[in-house]
Amino acid sequence: MSDGVGEPLPLDDVTRRKVLGLVGLGARGRLVVIGVEQVRIAAQKGTVQMALVASDVSRHSLDKVVPVLKARRVEMVEWPSAAELGGAVGRETTAAIGIVDQALARGIRGAVAGATPAGDATRVSR
Repeated sequence: MSDGVGEPLPLDDVTRRKVLGLVGLGARGRLVVIGVEQVRIAAQKGTVQMALVASDVSRHSLDKVVPVLKARRVEMVEWPSAAELGGAVGRETTAAIGIVDQALARGIRGAVAGATPAGDATRVSR
């Protein structure tokens, strides 16, 4: 994954709903930043604990945020759909969500790591 975000490997439905539910709670509690620009700024400040990045957005959007996340060694979870990510935080679509709360990031990591893959697993990178 040297040039950005590749094709995500899907999580099972239960895990996807759990992660999206946690992200939604984080959005209501202001524990996340939403959108490429906000995630990029927060990553530069060092406040992003992990990020969910949609793989179905333009290369231009990914080129704005993925290099900064990689440079800061922020864990990234590739998500298949910007519409699904956006729906979790009350938007139509969003390319990236940055988790700024350590406990929320730990909960999402636990959900992803403890997932029973439906024939495969998600791709998580640093």
